[in-house]
Order: sequence, then structure tokens, then C-alpha cells
Amino acid sequence: MTMLTELSCQDFLTQLASEEPTPGGGGAAAAVGAVAAALGSMVANLTIGKEKFAVQEPEVRELLQKAEALRKSLLNLVEEDAAVFDSFMSCYKLPKTTEEEKTARTKAIRDAAKQAAEVPFAAAQACLEVQKLAVRLLEVGNPNVITDGTVSALLARAAMRSEFYNVYINLSLTKDADYNSRLMEQIKTMDEEAQKLEEIAIKTTEAALF
Repeated sequence: MTMLTELSCQDFLTQLASEEPTPGGGGAAAAVGAVAAALGSMVANLTIGKEKFAVQEPEVRELLQKAEALRKSLLNLVEEDAAVFDSFMSCYKLPKTTEEEKTARTKAIRDAAKQAAEVPFAAAQACLEVQKLAVRLLEVGNPNVITDGTVSALLARAAMRSEFYNVYINLSLTKDADYNSRLMEQIKTMDEEAQKLEEIAIKTTEAALF
């Protein structure tokens, strides 16, 4: 079976548009996060090797390495999102004739809901890291490609927010108040940081352009 990330852009979008449940919103958001990371790499690559940016080159090289690692991680999460959805849905096919079967099925669904929440949460964490490095590249990268860095930051932010909603829908099925509360608190902290980064990205870019 061909992996989703091995499909051409056209074939991926065709499958995304189809009646098949995967890839879905979580996988699409992870793919957007990977695009954001790739743009960060682009900005870094267009900075490295140029004499006028020699002072910041060591840092930019580090940012490039991080961007590439995040791109690969987010592409893996596209696949994981599809796999965890399939695993989650299989729980609904478990037998429920006896009370023991019903109890086991309910537990399996709730456990699977946690797994299904953790994949988009991991993708959201990766997107936040992409946003951080994109904002830094706006400051130390080649100013000729500043808007590419801005798009990276904004796409990462959008992908992150999208992943949060995929977390929320699964948390509604875990029936574990403590688990949900811990994850929601982390999301709140991450979202506050991301909002500040978005404001910095816009302010930095508009100061350079206008």
C-alpha cells in the first residue's frame, strides 16, 4: 500500500477530497506544518553561503537542521494520524453482546481516543517549533525572502490551531477528566506562546515592507 506521503501533491489532494476518511483534517494540518517547515528550510538555504550573512550563518545552519527534522517529523505524523484513526474506528467494531464485551469495548474506545488525541497534539507541538524557528529566521535570515519566512510562521500557526481541534474532538471521548485537563492546560500555554509569535512575525514583516 502506498504511503500518503509518497503520493504526488495531486494524488494526495484527490484522496483528501474523496469519501475516504483518511487523510483527514489532522493529516492535512500536519502536511501544512511540513510545508511551513520546508519554507523555513528555504529561507535558511537562501541565507547560508552568502558573505553578508556570515556572522549569523552558524545559527542559521542550526535552524536549517531543526527545520528539516521537523519537516520529516510532521510528514511521519501525516501517516500516524491516518493509522491512529483506523485503529480508533476498529474499536467500534468490537463485540458488545455481553456486559463483559461492552465494558471491554468502552475501555478500548476511551484508550484509543487518547491515542487519537496525542497524535494531533504531537503535531501541534512540532508546528509550534516550526513557528519559533520561522520567527527567528525573520530576524537573522536573508531579508530578500522575508515573506517566505512569514508564510512559514503563519502556516505553522494555522496548522497548530487546526491540530488543537483534532485534539478536542478526541478528548470528548476519553471520559478522563484529569487527562483532559492536563492536555488542555498544555494547549492553553502553547496557544498563548503561538499568538505572541504570530504578532512578532507580522510586526517584523510589516516593519520591513511598509
